[in-house]
Amino acid sequence: MTGAPHPDVPTPGADAFEGGLPHADAARSFGEGAADYERGRPTYPREAVEWLLPEGAHHVVDLGAGTGKFTRLLVDRVERVTAVEPSAGMRAELVEAVPTVEVLAGSAERIPLDDDSVDAVLVAQAWHWVDPLRAVPEVARVLRPGGVLGLVWNVRDPFAPWAAELERIISSSTESGAESLEPRVGPPFPALERRDVAWINTVSPEEFVAMVTSRSYFLTLPEAERTVVEARVRRLLAEHPALAGRDTIEVPYVTRCSRAALPA
Repeated sequence: MTGAPHPDVPTPGADAFEGGLPHADAARSFGEGAADYERGRPTYPREAVEWLLPEGAHHVVDLGAGTGKFTRLLVDRVERVTAVEPSAGMRAELVEAVPTVEVLAGSAERIPLDDDSVDAVLVAQAWHWVDPLRAVPEVARVLRPGGVLGLVWNVRDPFAPWAAELERIISSSTESGAESLEPRVGPPFPALERRDVAWINTVSPEEFVAMVTSRSYFLTLPEAERTVVEARVRRLLAEHPALAGRDTIEVPYVTRCSRAALPA
């Protein structure tokens, strides 16, 4: 790939969202909910991280890094990690959580790095927000030949005893379920490889609430409706036989991983 990083990347304290993208308002809402995102969103299983990381990688980008949930799993495995995130609010949380990592304002459509400069671009819980027609060539631009694009989503297992009631409360809204099954990538990348990892995330009741209040579905509701939704979640915690009186709650996830290597 040829070309240079875009010259008009926003300043560190500004948002770096691209104009004209679908669901732009929902994506921007995460800045407001960054603290809840950090508190309520799960980490990722070690098996998923190891499968996505290419062997011998020296410089890896966590693209759409959010508050650094995936970033912090990379720092002990890779010599250099660069986190790229469009939301200024998310970046502020990320810097607090992972102070040793380089954090840049940017997006999948506008990555502030040089051509052929990284061994992997990993995208956790974020590819469904991007325009793949613009993001795929931009990712390919910054990857070295043979470099890996890795995509990962945590998807709640729908068979937990309380799951159906929770989905009714949040209107069965999903930002990533369908996209994680068949991510849109395409040339110059070959067909994606896929691996699923089942695991359990153990949370406190307040972290369970934050899992809901950090979602774009919740953050884009009028304030009065947010109050109603949060109250229903707390009632679920108080009254459901599988949740009531628990100090910790086991939330089952399937982590869906996809990867493809840029032709050498």
